[in-house]
Amino acid sequence: QVQLVESGGGSVQAGGSHRLSCAASGRIFGTLDMAWFRQASGKEREFVGAISRSGGTTNYADSVKGRFTISRDNAKNTVYLQMNSLKPDDTAVYYCAASVAAMIASSAKWYNYWGQGTQVTVSS
Repeated sequence: QVQLVESGGGSVQAGGSHRLSCAASGRIFGTLDMAWFRQASGKEREFVGAISRSGGTTNYADSVKGRFTISRDNAKNTVYLQMNSLKPDDTAVYYCAASVAAMIASSAKWYNYWGQGTQVTVSS
């Protein structure tokens, strides 16, 4: 079993930056591929980005490519989402997810464990 706890949500002005963290416990962190998803009010959950267990490979949704960066610190069992040039359309609940499937997939079906989510609100 893996527990994921996101932190760092809050309100930010458009054009600003913000960083989310997700702390994992319950399994060797280096055996998990990690991802961030988000869900805006009234919309389906969507893929934001993912990072391989070693941190050597990342994958991003087109909507955030060049603005968001995922990184991880396996010594701290933590994955991060650095968000720059934020837009009001980035407003959503952001979820951290973990996969044991050895693939940094964009589909939620490949992720076995989920955090509770943290709200990010971007105002114009």
